[in-house]
Amino acid sequence: MRREERYRGIVEYFSEAMPVAQSELDFGSPYELVVAVMLSAQCTDKRVNLTTPALFERFPNAEALAAAEADEVYTYIRSISYPNNKARNLVRMARMLTEEFGGVVPDSVEQLEKLPGVGRKTANVVASVLFGREVMPVDTHVFRVSRRIGLTIGAKNPLQAEAQLEKGFPKHLLPIAHHWLILHGRYVCTARKPKCDQCGIRQWCKTNGKLKIEN
Repeated sequence: MRREERYRGIVEYFSEAMPVAQSELDFGSPYELVVAVMLSAQCTDKRVNLTTPALFERFPNAEALAAAEADEVYTYIRSISYPNNKARNLVRMARMLTEEFGGVVPDSVEQLEKLPGVGRKTANVVASVLFGREVMPVDTHVFRVSRRIGLTIGAKNPLQAEAQLEKGFPKHLLPIAHHWLILHGRYVCTARKPKCDQCGIRQWCKTNGKLKIEN
């Protein structure tokens, strides 16, 4: 099967089966999304959503977080993976956001990446979710699923996968395609024991049920 056919079939399926797909992180402002996405690195969205209500009550905006010390932030996020590093990065991010951007979350990937603790994936998520930028954030789910299905070929890292996916999907669908792949990887094409018998895109998948367990 040509890769173009695979993309076309997958787009047709998800456009009908999942016409609405969005982040499962809870947030009420651009600032809150940046914080939530930073916390979600190597952590589940469910755990982040359990943690952020108290954090956002104490630090409702970038200015409040910028005035904090990392030790205090740590007490609110200690159940999150890598809480020490994330606490320090959150405070540093808030200070730069306040001092250099007036507390307003920038709308470009390049500017977002300037914020401490905001890497390529986080910047792409924020730019896509908040501003509809035509970019493809690649997390562990997207990297795994796109490789298994055959949407990427030989991509050795997220940046290479990002380039192939941005070329393969129609540009205007990139913001939702990102969520299609994440949600499919989270609930169907799981790392261990993927649910191939329940997969709606199996006919377009390169592995097509042959892959049972991935270490």
